[in-house]
Amino acid sequence: MPDTPTICEQEHEDFRATVRSFLEKEVVPHHAEWEKDGQVSREVWRKAGEQGLLCFDVDEEYGGAGVKDFRYNMVVAEEMCRVGASGPGFPVHTDIIVPYISQLGTEEQKQRWLPGLVSGELISAIAMTEPGAGSDLQGIRTSAVDKGDHYVLNGSKTFISNGILSDLVIVVCRTNPEAGHQGISLLVVERGMAGFERGRNLDKVGMKAQDTAELFFDNVEVPKENLLGEEGSGFISLMVNLPQERISIAAMAVAAVEHVLRLCLDYAKEREAFGKPIGKFQNTRFMLAEMATEAHIARVFVNDCVTRLNAGDVDTTLASMAKWWTTELQTKVVDRGVQLHGGYGYMMEYPIARAFVDSRIQTIYGGTTEIQKEIIGRSLGI
Repeated sequence: MPDTPTICEQEHEDFRATVRSFLEKEVVPHHAEWEKDGQVSREVWRKAGEQGLLCFDVDEEYGGAGVKDFRYNMVVAEEMCRVGASGPGFPVHTDIIVPYISQLGTEEQKQRWLPGLVSGELISAIAMTEPGAGSDLQGIRTSAVDKGDHYVLNGSKTFISNGILSDLVIVVCRTNPEAGHQGISLLVVERGMAGFERGRNLDKVGMKAQDTAELFFDNVEVPKENLLGEEGSGFISLMVNLPQERISIAAMAVAAVEHVLRLCLDYAKEREAFGKPIGKFQNTRFMLAEMATEAHIARVFVNDCVTRLNAGDVDTTLASMAKWWTTELQTKVVDRGVQLHGGYGYMMEYPIARAFVDSRIQTIYGGTTEIQKEIIGRSLGI
């Protein structure tokens, strides 16, 4: 098999060794218990912060490493996929949520929140999806009414990653019901605010250790100091940040494809049928040949996307292409992996089965495959 194309340098590989050691020591031994609990421990967040594994792109003055290189984010995704660590919501925290505060926050907000987010003392979430509004952000109903020095927030959100553990929740809400997308703003709701309640920890098909919750806001008084960015600029801010979110999901998808390929290669060499390893059958070799080729293509594609992201040259269309294609490939490859494993592929003690249930959400969150194709189609002038 050809070597996996890489854009990583020695410093990234040194970081990989740190991530791998951390996961083997602090995550792998506890993951099965976290899956039963429906969430990880807060302690693992603090330990990740101590090891410098969270928010490394945050400036040094706020406690971060000030390293703005998405290759490090990619390394974290790859190593988490390698051990099937779907529970810790580190990527959504580092890659998706905290950049909103870094980019949009006032100096006071950054000093107030970023050090805790870097250290793992504060866990973040972003609340976009509502029971009646998913990919259509302009359809949100959660409202915030201006009361002078504060807003009064009402509404509900669902499918919120890190929803149970989160201390800071960026809530996408409507501050002007008459202004369309220009009436959408971002408010940071903090743990303990009166009227902010968490619903149940949702019972998902996979990613059992990742807390995903319903959130409710009943006349929550949010101070004006917690408005993130300008009032009415929320929709534009979301559009600016979504490409990085989608590249992050694509990076996880490719890492998962490579992980499944390794599982299948190992199994094909070990499992025997009719007196020989199943890898000796032409049908198995052809299946693995296709998987290896697709994994290679996906890796080259995502490497290019990450290189462009680092250069500030990723647009919405490219990010949408990466998001839909890699995640659809992931679900296809893992399904074939289950078939290759036969009955064992359906047993949860086998990594391929866990990869199967954990992968299904990938084509849905971060904008469904259909939404990505719509975005790409519009860019083509049709």
